[in-house]
Amino acid sequence: MTAESIASTLTAESIKDELLAFLGERVKTTVEPDQDLFASGLVSSLFAMQLVVHLEEKYDIAIVGPDLKLDSFRTVETMTSLVLRLRESDGDA
Repeated sequence: MTAESIASTLTAESIKDELLAFLGERVKTTVEPDQDLFASGLVSSLFAMQLVVHLEEKYDIAIVGPDLKLDSFRTVETMTSLVLRLRESDGDA
């Protein structure tokens, strides 16, 4: 899938669905969109770095500076918001 086709189909729902599938495959359990991944023990700080790489590669974004904190990856909902915000700000540049 090209960056252009990703951008044209990029919605909060599509990002959320993709992240839920990715996490479910990795942690071998069902994850809820608002579930605290760290408090539940499903995601470690090391796995959070894998999430960073996944999001950057999948959605053609750069996660740096203040966005590179655990709270940005705490839930599927927060990651979805992060992706949408970074994609939008990238489009504004």
